[in-house]
Amino acid sequence: MNKQQKFQFWILIGIVAISGFSQGMLLPLIAVIFEKAGLPSSLNGLNAIALYIGILLASPLMEAPLRKLGYKPMILIGGLIVAISLFLFPLWQSFWFWFALRFFIGIGDHMLHFASQTWITSFSQSENRGKNIALYGLFFGLGFAAGPIMTRLVEINAAWPFQISSAIALVGWLTVFYVKNEHPEQDLETTSILGTFQRFGQVFKYAWVAFLPPFAYGFLETSLNGNFPVYALRLGITIDAVSIILPAFAIGGIVFQLPLGMLSDHYGRHKVLSWTMLVGFASFAVAGMIEHSTSGLFICFFIAGMAVGSSFSLGISYMADLLPKNLLPAGNIMCGILFSAGSMAGPLLGGINLQLTNGTSFFYMISGILLAIFFALFLFSFKEKQHRTGH
Repeated sequence: MNKQQKFQFWILIGIVAISGFSQGMLLPLIAVIFEKAGLPSSLNGLNAIALYIGILLASPLMEAPLRKLGYKPMILIGGLIVAISLFLFPLWQSFWFWFALRFFIGIGDHMLHFASQTWITSFSQSENRGKNIALYGLFFGLGFAAGPIMTRLVEINAAWPFQISSAIALVGWLTVFYVKNEHPEQDLETTSILGTFQRFGQVFKYAWVAFLPPFAYGFLETSLNGNFPVYALRLGITIDAVSIILPAFAIGGIVFQLPLGMLSDHYGRHKVLSWTMLVGFASFAVAGMIEHSTSGLFICFFIAGMAVGSSFSLGISYMADLLPKNLLPAGNIMCGILFSAGSMAGPLLGGINLQLTNGTSFFYMISGILLAIFFALFLFSFKEKQHRTGH
């Protein structure tokens, strides 16, 4: 990277950290406020889905404006939507008003993530792409982990967390003005929504396997945060123990995000992803066998986090390796779509599992998904070798 690219890279990383901070704050903060207001937990879960609905509905509409406007305006528009939405929360505590605000935050967050991801993958060389995307994932993770700290302020003034995070988002937004605008690599194809869907077909043909790790990460993040506490309480594990076990996955992911990214630059994305899926499968399979042991679950969650906590960033890097540059915008959109689909499927399938089996196969369900992705990676590698040898 040249000096200008390094400068814009760190501006983008800062924006992503702030986005993670606001998302990490909203989940527990609104859950606490709704709980105090006496709203049932099912409605709280429905409200949280609004963000992912925003991402999914906005995704097919993102490519055309990005190609027309460039990266910088997309980040500025997305960042402003997030800052204004956060500021509006204290004005009216209503379920549907907050649902709409979270929906708009989903759209705004997706705009700035999509633009910054595509920008980073386009200017990163193959030999440092894994490291750059790992830093992207690391700073989002650090921001997400710091967000829940704001929940404590609700005891003093319920409006403060929203106002402070809005002010932080606005400061981050202002730094984007110092970055020079660029456009993604153009092709002769149409930039309409129809053109985007046509490119989705091409992208899926070349890089379908790279979208499975982002799906797995979304599934893991929401099912562990949403379903595991319920399952743990049924097993007789205390809330205090859950508050120690659950962060172990996130900590493992944060600590090993950069090392795994650098290893993928050196040994290849496919090889590193295959090993991480296998380690993740083994960790959750063992967790299912020792589910009554708090210390055992802590170790399993930490090892699983070390391995599959980087699935999203490794998946994006792998996708960028497999696609030509003109298909990167569509590829990044599909990574976002699959992550959102996983995030919505996680609590749904986890909830069904808890209801039908009383949770006896909760960890085995997760390990089964990771094993299936490992076999998909193996199948993709086998077909690639066959194609290269002409068989």
